Amino acid sequence: MVKVIILDFWGTLVENGVWSPIKQVKEILGIRLPFSEYVVRMEQAMMTQKFQTLKEAFENLCTEFDVECNDQKLEILVGMWNKSWMLAKPYPEVKEVLQDLKGRYKLVLISNTDCFSVNNVLDKFKMRGLFSEIFLSCDLKLIKTDQQFFKTVLEKIQCQAEECTLVGDSIQSDMLAAQQAGIKAILIDRKDSRDFNPKINNFKELPAELESYTDG
Repeated sequence: MVKVIILDFWGTLVENGVWSPIKQVKEILGIRLPFSEYVVRMEQAMMTQKFQTLKEAFENLCTEFDVECNDQKLEILVGMWNKSWMLAKPYPEVKEVLQDLKGRYKLVLISNTDCFSVNNVLDKFKMRGLFSEIFLSCDLKLIKTDQQFFKTVLEKIQCQAEECTLVGDSIQSDMLAAQQAGIKAILIDRKDSRDFNPKINNFKELPAELESYTDG
C-alpha cells in the first residue's frame, strides 16, 4: 500500500521562470559535451554543496569544466539563474491538488538544486507547509541519479520503497532513478510527448492515477 508520495520540484510542481536554465548555462559557457554527461557533472558541481553566493557556485562550475570564467560571463549566468527562480511559479492546479493529497498521503519533496533557488520559491509561494519532509541535493550532498540519494531519503522518512510512489517529469533523473531504488514512478508529461507508463498530463489527474496505480 502506498503511503508516501515523493514529488520532484522543477517541471513537476513548479515551472522555471526562463527556458531550461541548465541548458542555457551549457550554451553560455560553450561546453561541448553530450547533455547526458554534462548535466550530471553540472548538478554535482553546483548542487551538492552550499555556496555563499551564486557567483561562487558558478566559479566552481567553471572549474569543473575547465572553461573561462570572466566577470562578464559570471554576471550573465547569475542574472539568468536569478531570473529563473524569481519568475518561477507553481503550475495552476498544483497547490489545490497537494492540499487534497496531504490528507491521505505523506508528501515528500525532492529536488536537485543549488542552496538558493528552491528555498526561495518555497518561501515566496508559502509551499513548505504542504510537505512532511523536504530533501534537497545541496543538503544531502547527492543528486537524484546517485543511487544513495533515494536510499538516504527512504532511511530518513523510515519507509520501505514499496510504500512510496514518485511523481516527476524526467525519465532519466526521476523515473529511472526511482525504479532503480524499487520505488514506483509516475511521469508527468504536460506536452504528452514521451512514451512512459504510467503517465499523467496534468497534476489534476494524479489522485485518480494514484488510486488505480495503488490498486493495480
